[in-house]
Amino acid sequence: MLQRLTAGWSAILFCLAVSTALGQETPIAFLNARLIPITGPEIDSGALVIHNGQIVALGPSDRVSIPAEAQRVDCSGKTIMPGLVDTHSHVGGPSGGDQSAPIQPDCRVIDSINPRDAGFQKAQAGGVTTANIMPGSGHLLSGQTVYVKYRDGQTIDDLIIRLPDGSIAGGIKMANGTNSIRNTPGFPGTRSKSAALVREQFVKAQEYRDKIKRAAGDAAKMPPRELGLETLVDAIEGRRVVHHHTHRADDILTVLRLSREFGFKVILHHVSEGWKVAEQIAAAGAPCSVIVIDSPGGKPEAQDLSFATGRILDEAGALVGFHTDDGITDSRVFLRSAALAVRAGMKRESALKAMTLAGAIMLDLQDKVGSLDPGKDADFIVLSGDPLSVHTHVLETWIEGKKVFDRSDPKDYLFAVGGYGASRDQHIHCDCFDDDEVGR
Repeated sequence: MLQRLTAGWSAILFCLAVSTALGQETPIAFLNARLIPITGPEIDSGALVIHNGQIVALGPSDRVSIPAEAQRVDCSGKTIMPGLVDTHSHVGGPSGGDQSAPIQPDCRVIDSINPRDAGFQKAQAGGVTTANIMPGSGHLLSGQTVYVKYRDGQTIDDLIIRLPDGSIAGGIKMANGTNSIRNTPGFPGTRSKSAALVREQFVKAQEYRDKIKRAAGDAAKMPPRELGLETLVDAIEGRRVVHHHTHRADDILTVLRLSREFGFKVILHHVSEGWKVAEQIAAAGAPCSVIVIDSPGGKPEAQDLSFATGRILDEAGALVGFHTDDGITDSRVFLRSAALAVRAGMKRESALKAMTLAGAIMLDLQDKVGSLDPGKDADFIVLSGDPLSVHTHVLETWIEGKKVFDRSDPKDYLFAVGGYGASRDQHIHCDCFDDDEVGR
């Protein structure tokens, strides 16, 4: 038994060494692919060169200088585009606030995510590389979100994105409408009371901020520390963006009203009736993270959802992205959102941007992800055909120069198509050993 475990761990170390050599130390050149950079025109036959986890060059195959030592990969007939950015996901079973109060900004979703949830590898199979994992929308404010890369990992620390100062990247999840209205003590029973409770907490946050400023560093004058109010102050002062669940047109306008009143930056999520107030959304400069689903069913305020929402908001001048709300929409079919939006009249380039760069901008990660540009992280997907075709499959998903999904691998294929064992929690993910040997 000990020999088998030793052999298994040796295989792991060998695989990691090979991955490091190929993904970090040795350049890799993907040749003869159709490239969709997002920030520039599509290239019919292009080359993409990555090294040390970053994109170092791309362009027409006959114009890109390929390092002599590079590993060359022929991608004839395939398409390469940036990894998809999901601005609203619930992969990993996250949860936020409980029934004790409707506003709980002190809750941190990072403390409730299961990083071994099979949903992470299913998302890889759909080409998603970056996501905003959020608690649910049953509260006016259910907690702090976390931005992640869908790297292979064993703990949440392996997935989180850190800011230059070392802090964890994330926003705040808020909601209005019917989700947060309930017959529970302390929770609102009407839309007006919902807005009133939010105002009350933000006013408290303003007062808390002002007390800290007046203390001017004098510990004796500092107010008692309030973790929830600290988070709201971060929102007021622009250090955290508010990700706001909202559907009905009047609810959307209420969010914009509160954003103006307290000065917090907001991303509008879902916006089922956003097409009714597109001009107001654009004038407010509020980006929209839109969900495109086949059957809205069950939520009255989403009954006027339209596939044309993306087009109408885009034409009005609003920044538009898409999200899965996984498991409302399975991450494995995320590209379908762009296809349905184009079918409803959205421009192809706008729809593909909505899957990638627009989401990166909403998460303030546009300097790292969202497009194929030199200097950005080597997060990209290899497709069997055009991204908007129902016949196209994600063949490979790469994050920071490492392949995290390969459809030709039987284990990864299972996550892509489903079947017995596809929803089990993850084992250690490496192709160099059999599941019977290590990881059980």
